[in-house]
Amino acid sequence: MGQRLTGAEILLESLIAEGVDTVFGYPGGSIITVYDKMYHYSDRLRHVLVRHEQGAIHAAQGYARATGRPGVVIVTSGPGATNVITGVADAMVDSTPVIVITGQVGNAMLGTDAFQETDVVGMTGPIDKWTFQIRQAEDVATAVAKAFHIASTGRPGPVVLDFTRDAQVGLADFEYHPCTHIRSYSLPAPADEAAIEAAAQLIDEAERPFVVYGQGVVLSHAEEQLKAFLKKGGIPAASTMLGLSALPSDFPYYVGMTGMHGNIASNMMTQQCDVLIAIGMRFSDRVTGNPSTYAPRAKVIHIDVDRTEIGKIIPVDVGILGDAAEVLERLTKRIRFSFHDEWAALARRYDRVETERVTTPETAPGEGPVNMGEVVAKVAELSERRAVIVTDVGQNQLMGARYSRFCQSRSFISSGGLGTMGFGLPAAIGAKIGVPEREVCAFVGDGGIQMTLQEFGTIMQEGTPVKVVLLNNNWLGNVRQWQELFYGKRYSQTKMLNPDYSLIAQAYGIRYRCVESRADLEPALREMLAAKEPFLLDVHVREEGMVYPMVPGGRRMDEILLNKDEWYRDGE
Repeated sequence: MGQRLTGAEILLESLIAEGVDTVFGYPGGSIITVYDKMYHYSDRLRHVLVRHEQGAIHAAQGYARATGRPGVVIVTSGPGATNVITGVADAMVDSTPVIVITGQVGNAMLGTDAFQETDVVGMTGPIDKWTFQIRQAEDVATAVAKAFHIASTGRPGPVVLDFTRDAQVGLADFEYHPCTHIRSYSLPAPADEAAIEAAAQLIDEAERPFVVYGQGVVLSHAEEQLKAFLKKGGIPAASTMLGLSALPSDFPYYVGMTGMHGNIASNMMTQQCDVLIAIGMRFSDRVTGNPSTYAPRAKVIHIDVDRTEIGKIIPVDVGILGDAAEVLERLTKRIRFSFHDEWAALARRYDRVETERVTTPETAPGEGPVNMGEVVAKVAELSERRAVIVTDVGQNQLMGARYSRFCQSRSFISSGGLGTMGFGLPAAIGAKIGVPEREVCAFVGDGGIQMTLQEFGTIMQEGTPVKVVLLNNNWLGNVRQWQELFYGKRYSQTKMLNPDYSLIAQAYGIRYRCVESRADLEPALREMLAAKEPFLLDVHVREEGMVYPMVPGGRRMDEILLNKDEWYRDGE
């Protein structure tokens, strides 16, 4: 017989039993019982008080992505619960393990439209891995154990526990047993041997094999297995945006990021390869362009832990359901040592074109306004590629992905599939709290930062030494780019009148510096990176800046815009 506790106490004890050290949240009437009990747990459980519930879940996502451990959110009912829904959807599509605990009205009041009652189960069920309403204290520990098991196994994702007031105040005996198996929730068995053999045969027969890998490599801790596989097969590899940093930027077989704003080499080689090995990625439209023209010459091998992704977008010749680390280890043993030097050398040719016609003009323009790309590249240089890079969404994100450089995994955090503006600032807070020993640098735009600007209050209260680089161009830059290229320069509602960020930084007690000229950029970045406290660097960048290369939506991946007037065609 365990200790008799209230449901609120059982929740907190269960979180601690799961190894949770930090929760992000915001109190309210329907969760106040939990917060009352939390008063006595401050020595064992850190609570980070955000300024908006959306900030809580994005911070939890940043924490999870930086640490590999589930992030935990506690909010109240009604608007507290609805304010986290964007983050739940974001975490689902980006496979981020998050446990969201929402307060709920008492059992007798369910369905009565009581004050701050919303149908959390109905709203979150379609956009998370599992939703469960806890109505009695006896179910709390079991529900928490199941939540952590579901959120962190297989393809990770968010779980929502809707915690009624009756369950919070009721009494039950507490014994905690971690969950290792749920009958209705099956995990992939070891990968099928026949599929491994079929894939190995295709790889051995290939003359132009190519790997595209995603965040699944990071989630399965398969970085070393991927390196061994590429070295043995002599296979060049490209990353999706969320796969960035799984391989070091200078790894000899790495050819860059693929997709709409990816590197020329990765996109051209995708279209020319004869065997495409997709590892832990989901063939998003931003990766494939027009799927009917994607990798037209290739036999496709898809390795994924989620069976629903295999064959969903791109037909496959061999589908392998399984954990990336295990599959790569077995595949590496099966394939023969190979050298594809002439094929791999193509990347260097494409890189020369990109350097001359895109990268150098962006990162070393020499005159004119500061470019976004040169800010990102300079941060990579001065931080010696060791910083955790967090981005918001928009041009800041694309430049952050293109020009950051990495030497260790879990160093790039961004909202990929949902593209949530406002993600960057709170996610950076969560990342820094999760890995305080690492430098965390956030690239944000003047649009996205104003969606969660209030989280500077969280930074102020917690003293979290996040470095925020505001790439300030007075526009909603990514939408403006599309308006310029595809909508006849009709700049509808994308010009922004911005506040004085120096006064905002002063109000929150955050160190601030503004950069308006190239001569001031490096000294300001050095000051920011050397600072021990939070820092907002407001860099006034080129207003009409564009992100190139670009594969316009619906095009083939080898139809690449180098600028608004010039297409790249192979051999030119």
